[in-house]
Amino acid sequence: MSAAGSPVRGGASPASRRTLDLLAFDLGASNGRAVLGRFDGERLVLEELHRFENGPVERDGHLRWDAQGLLGHLKAGFAAYAEQGGPGLASFGIDSWGVDYGLLDRDGRLIADPRAYRESTDEAMRAAWEVVPKRTMFDRTGIAAMNFNTAYQLYRRVLEGDPELARAETLLLMPDLLGYLLTGEKRSEYTNATTTNLYDHDAHDWDRATIRALGIPERVFTALDRAGSLRGRLTETVAAELGVGRVPLAAVGTHDTASAVAAIPGAGDFAFCSSGTWSLFGVETDAPVRTDDVFASNFSNEGSVQGGCRPLKNIMGLWPLQECRREWTTPERRPAWDFLSAEAEKAEPFRSVVDPDWGPFFSPGGMTAKIRHYCRATGQPEPETEGQVVRCIFESLALKYRWAVGHLETLKGRPLPVLHIVGGGIHHKLLDRMAADATQRLVETGPVEGACAGNHLLQAMALGELRDMDELRAVVRNSFPIEAFEPDPAAAAKWDDAYGRMLAYMDREVAP
Repeated sequence: MSAAGSPVRGGASPASRRTLDLLAFDLGASNGRAVLGRFDGERLVLEELHRFENGPVERDGHLRWDAQGLLGHLKAGFAAYAEQGGPGLASFGIDSWGVDYGLLDRDGRLIADPRAYRESTDEAMRAAWEVVPKRTMFDRTGIAAMNFNTAYQLYRRVLEGDPELARAETLLLMPDLLGYLLTGEKRSEYTNATTTNLYDHDAHDWDRATIRALGIPERVFTALDRAGSLRGRLTETVAAELGVGRVPLAAVGTHDTASAVAAIPGAGDFAFCSSGTWSLFGVETDAPVRTDDVFASNFSNEGSVQGGCRPLKNIMGLWPLQECRREWTTPERRPAWDFLSAEAEKAEPFRSVVDPDWGPFFSPGGMTAKIRHYCRATGQPEPETEGQVVRCIFESLALKYRWAVGHLETLKGRPLPVLHIVGGGIHHKLLDRMAADATQRLVETGPVEGACAGNHLLQAMALGELRDMDELRAVVRNSFPIEAFEPDPAAAAKWDDAYGRMLAYMDREVAP
């Protein structure tokens, strides 16, 4: 692997290279952004062009994503670039959260706004296991059992006799759907396809046996492609509307975690965490790991941009904090993140801890009350102040990070001395320090815009400017600051005690 600061080889000589303008759309379940990346063959420089809030809306009795609204924001990103009068975009790419999808009719029209994963139910998941056993689904797909997986969303619609599904001719995951609305190309990218619980790693194709057994229309699943390849261009109509020419669409790691992990500047053995609304914890492997321990721990084998896998655990990340802050926000006051972190730092350590993955934490609303209920039910003091609540969330997350790293070391069969954290969550320095102390490992953070950086550089790969992941990660090291947090050995005993408490709580059934 290329050393930090060393030249990147690439597909063309440095003298023949020009700076490429690449546009990345990074869509999260709470916000999205359009980011321009200028890549000169050695370094990537990012400039945010457009940012917007995102979230499901209630329509027709369902939580749905506003597809036309999202498309409008993508167009606003193109328009913002056009207003700059730049030399022209070499390509664009789209990444988003996983599992959610839109359905198209036989004329290629979106039947209805896509349903949002947060209305998923355990009942549909358990009903699916009556048809295809839980372990069978894991052995085929390597994906953890989570009620919002696309497989269970679709099976719920089968059970309901949903007319939208009956009319559907094509299913496209969110980034592929938005790409289709811009280019007319119907394809599904590998990394996001693996999140559905309907991709068969052995067949290198959709899990057609499960699809047929669950009564999901097999016709709706499209051909697959891989990150780092080109997929169509803006249609003539869209290009004329936006005034940017027929820009090619590059298939990137369309699952945002895949693009974020691609931009991790690590070498050797390391664990990674993509920190945001979720904390996605994992390692990279060439093939899925489907052992009894991985199954019992509910780890997933999501796809990597290299075509391999990322055995990982979805941990509830900063969602509880985001929800608490939403509750504390009034027309007169919106508490700043720095203020909340400062209040948490002043609060008493280890007063109360929770399992971040307790079921009720996944749903919106009443988060502060849910945290207090969990603490009361487990015989702990209830956090009262904002600082106590935030400290409880941060310490609990750091302890769950320790749990995840331990399982990843078992999976890899060797120590993982470094934890790399990327994503917006690294802005919370208190949590970064806690992660180092709780795991007693070196924590390196950055880049913040991991998914955007990976998105841009996979576009460069699709254009032939980068040859492999070694070159891609060398660009990351050349381009972004990396911050290191050394563990404090003196704190280890207190974290050990708190970890034992959390493990005991995880073994208990805490009623909602």
